[in-house]
This record gives sequence, structure tokens and C-alpha cells, in this order.
Amino acid sequence: MEKEALEQISPSTPIFKEILRSRRSSRGFLDTPVSQNIITSVLEDATWAPSNCNTQPWQTHIVSGNKLKELSQALIQDNNAERFSPDFSFDVQEYHGRYQERYHHLARTNYGAYGIKREDRQGRKEVADLNYKFFNAPHIAIPFMPSFGDNVRVGGDIGMYGQTFLLSLTAHGLAGIPQTALGFFAGRIREILDIPNELKMLFGISFGYADPNAPGNSFKLGRDPISSNVIFHQ
Repeated sequence: MEKEALEQISPSTPIFKEILRSRRSSRGFLDTPVSQNIITSVLEDATWAPSNCNTQPWQTHIVSGNKLKELSQALIQDNNAERFSPDFSFDVQEYHGRYQERYHHLARTNYGAYGIKREDRQGRKEVADLNYKFFNAPHIAIPFMPSFGDNVRVGGDIGMYGQTFLLSLTAHGLAGIPQTALGFFAGRIREILDIPNELKMLFGISFGYADPNAPGNSFKLGRDPISSNVIFHQ
């Protein structure tokens, strides 16, 4: 029985590894819209994400077209005016040690891809503002969640849903990027999309077809070896 199981699993293993390791956070998209059939297929895949007690605590909103333009304009205005309305706190200054090193490496690499120097504040702002233009993506997916207790477990569920969504995008030949930056304006997004206040937001996922010529797609970040973050107990 064990041998039969291995024989069934082995042929799919390279496919899984290819999908997993080819997934990347795309920071530039073509404006080509994704067909409704493909979007539906990705959403159906995402529903198979695990969740605590099978609660499936996600309500996903897909925003496209004129509503996406409206949302982008509102977020840019709120960001410029520093009108933040997050549901959850987030401060990159709290990163420390190796976590901080990886964050700084991403920032240097990303700004460097655009030729932006550290002292160029205006240039850095323009690159950061691409978050609120959704990196030119034709669609964003926002998984809202109900609030349960301290929200740690439901937040974990939403994270697993988001990863499943992203891997399905990759399997469909698409690209996506999870954006915590969008969560800074959760209240504003709820207002524009007419979403009840009891549903909370952690992040959004911009998605579509990757633009191979976008500066933000000219690099791919690596991963630390498991020897640095895995401990085996026997």
C-alpha cells in the first residue's frame, strides 16, 4: 500500500515544485484582463485552503474595471493625506535581526531595479505609490474575514487562503502579489465596496498577466536554507 501511494504521488511532485518555486510577487502587470472563467477557476481552487474547524472564514471581493480605478484614486488620495484606516497594526520598524535584514534587502533590490537612490525621497514615493495603482493589474482580490477572538487563528486561515489563491494563479499562467499596504485603508475600501464594518481586512492580492518588462519584475528574491529555520526533534 505504501509503495502504491508513493507511485501515485511521485509523478505530480515535479509539477508541484515547479508551481511553488516559480511563484513570485509580481510588481508589474499587463493591462490585459483575465477571463471570468479563469478567475472563477482560481477562486474555486482557493476554497480548498485549510481553515480552523473548517470555518472557511473568507468572503472574497474581486475588483476590476471602473471600480478598480475609483478605488485606486481614493487610496492615492488617502495615502497622500495620511488618512489611514487599518483594521490591524503593522510597523516595519518592529522587524529585527535576520527579519529586518531580509526586509532591507527587498527594499534595496526593488528601488535599485528602478534606479532609485536612497536619498531620492520623491522617487521612492513614486515607487511606493505603485501599490495603490495595483502595479497596473486589471484585478484585485480582497479576502475579508469575520472577527473571532484575537483574530490570530482566522488571520492564519486567511493567509492559507491567500497562498492557495496565489499558487492557483501560477498554475493558470497568471501572476499576483499580496499587498499588506492595501490593508492600511481597510475602512476606505469597505466604504467604496459597501462592505459591513464587521468584516475585517488584512491584505489584497493584485493579479493578472505579469509584465516581463516591468522593472519590479527584473529580480527574484531567494530563500534562506532550511538549516537556518528548521529544528528536528527525535
